[in-house]
Amino acid sequence: MKKSIRAVEVTGKRVLVRVDFNLPLDPKTNEIMDDSRIIASLPTIWYLVEHKAKIILCSHLGRPDGKVVESLCMTPIAERLSQLTNLPIYTVSDCVGPKVKKAVAKLKNGDILLLENLRFHPEEEKNNPDFARQLAELADIYVDDAFGTAHRAHASNYGVAKLLPSYAGLLLEKELKALGNLLTNAQHPFAALLGGAKVSDKITLINNLMGKVDILPIGGGMAATFLSAQNYGVGLSSVEVDKKDLANQIIASAKASNVSLLLPLDVIVADAINDQARFSIAPVSMIPANKYIVDIGPQTIELFTENLKKCHTIFWNGPMGVIEIPQFARGTRAMADLLANLHATTVVGGGSTAEIVAEMNLSSKMTHVSTGGGASLNFLEGEVLPGVDVLSDE
Repeated sequence: MKKSIRAVEVTGKRVLVRVDFNLPLDPKTNEIMDDSRIIASLPTIWYLVEHKAKIILCSHLGRPDGKVVESLCMTPIAERLSQLTNLPIYTVSDCVGPKVKKAVAKLKNGDILLLENLRFHPEEEKNNPDFARQLAELADIYVDDAFGTAHRAHASNYGVAKLLPSYAGLLLEKELKALGNLLTNAQHPFAALLGGAKVSDKITLINNLMGKVDILPIGGGMAATFLSAQNYGVGLSSVEVDKKDLANQIIASAKASNVSLLLPLDVIVADAINDQARFSIAPVSMIPANKYIVDIGPQTIELFTENLKKCHTIFWNGPMGVIEIPQFARGTRAMADLLANLHATTVVGGGSTAEIVAEMNLSSKMTHVSTGGGASLNFLEGEVLPGVDVLSDE
């Protein structure tokens, strides 16, 4: 385990906290569409406020590619954080340099300063040592609470941690515990419900979970490759042809490991992938050649439901259909509703799956909703996360 922020005296200290405030913004109004990542970081922020630290928050927002992009400034984030904490949030127009040092010098115990978007500097993603040093000079202690970036070695979560006494924030601790328990301490029956577009994105995850899970339901675009590998016609659906042999190997491996791998029995098919498209239900043995698979069908929802209801632990990553189009999001929504109402440990693996759970106001009904899509997958694949690895050990 990593040393927790609770293990160190923070009163009067300048504490640089890497948070993940990379929130979805409305492209028209620039308003925040989902603030769950800010809410997830509040326990660490409150801990530091109550223990009278001088708090310096830093984050990236969007993909400005090392340039200043007005629409990706941290101002709306600071406003929302102020609303949620009912505290003043000080801001500054950069994240390093003399004016930032000046703003930090003015902080009193319990004050919060939010730095400008880290990725306005190309040096951040390059883990530039000089940029890391400039960030480190702002503080006495470093805290990483940004699980969403833990799978990357950037200046603000890797370079800085090498230069300052470095600790895990309360959110990072919670993420490592919830995901770590899946790998080492899951109550059985244990299911991994997997969706999303590509088998290639999930190969390592499936291989790492194969000996650990009992049930493996597969939906989403990736199911088309599995169905095609089993000689079903999948119409116009995208198939990773070079992964069909691998899909068959996974099916064989599941059989050998006594894992119940569940593929769709029926699907929703449409003549186009847009909200005007005509759609219908088709059994997997009769998918029309001129149609796309866009969701799992009612029989499949029933099959998945029946099996997941038996489980004490469920990990879910990846939508069951094209969730951007409401009529093709029914399978995904059915799974979200099901998990929210089960008496089981339910862990949602970040990304678009977490977004739909938040949009349905079901986050609080899950045991844990990860704030890191890529990071949660990498962790469950058994990979070392650079942003975690670099922190001080207990």
